[in-house]
Amino acid sequence: MAKITLLDGSIGQELVKRHKAPATPLWSTQVMMDAPELVGAVHADYFAVGATIATANSYALHRSRLAPVGLEDKLSELIDTALAQANTARDAAGFGRVAGALGPLLASYRPDLKPDPVDAAKKFAEIVRLMAGKVDLYLIETVSSVGEAEGALAGCAAADKPVWLALSVMDDDGSRLRSGEALSDIAPLIERFNPDAVLINCTRPEAVPAALEIVAGFGKPFGAYANGFTRITAGFLKDRPTVDALQARIDLTPEAYAEQAMGWVAQGASILGGCCEVGPSHISELAKQLRAAGHEIV
Repeated sequence: MAKITLLDGSIGQELVKRHKAPATPLWSTQVMMDAPELVGAVHADYFAVGATIATANSYALHRSRLAPVGLEDKLSELIDTALAQANTARDAAGFGRVAGALGPLLASYRPDLKPDPVDAAKKFAEIVRLMAGKVDLYLIETVSSVGEAEGALAGCAAADKPVWLALSVMDDDGSRLRSGEALSDIAPLIERFNPDAVLINCTRPEAVPAALEIVAGFGKPFGAYANGFTRITAGFLKDRPTVDALQARIDLTPEAYAEQAMGWVAQGASILGGCCEVGPSHISELAKQLRAAGHEIV
């Protein structure tokens, strides 16, 4: 049987749902500013059901995202808040690790924006410096193109802790990044930057198996954490969207999600979790099924 690292599930979407306020373009950053204690509560709930990693609520903390609303000077303070909430929850649980989330510089699922890799590297490097000493690993998330991957990985080159790269593939074709580029085109970057793990995230779970077939060939520990959206809508692909442009699936029950994820384990995945709309009940069921199958959660 395998040793499985169990990530948490949705952080941003879970916070928005618990906050029960109108969605804003700042997404979970707004929730954290309004009610930081909710962030710690979400982390605590995931640890309580078996997750061993708390993904900090830092996904959208970039100067490029904060500047349009006049919050650029709050970057360091917001990162400290996100990491403090995750670390406090981890310490209270008495186990686990904290992952510093590094989301896309400009927007999720928007490879068409094409951030310059050299400029992106500088911006990611700043975030890494601000997180140094406060995280156990860096998690680059929802990478939708080869260019995005290059910038983020270059920015993490001097990281003091492991770097995990999570790639987002097309909902109906797991062999392609959301840019349309072949997922296999990432291979030279894996060789060049040597990340410690390669994951698939924020895509429909049905697309994951095809993606894992390719990722398994990169020679790194691999895994996946899928989302629970029906699809990424055109309305969400506009400038500064709000999450109410996306719809959650009603068929993706905890049992259904866990069944899909157990299939990924059969493919060799050793890192599992959930992304948007995959909550504590899903992670609880996944932990249950992993243990029932004789796997060790680490």
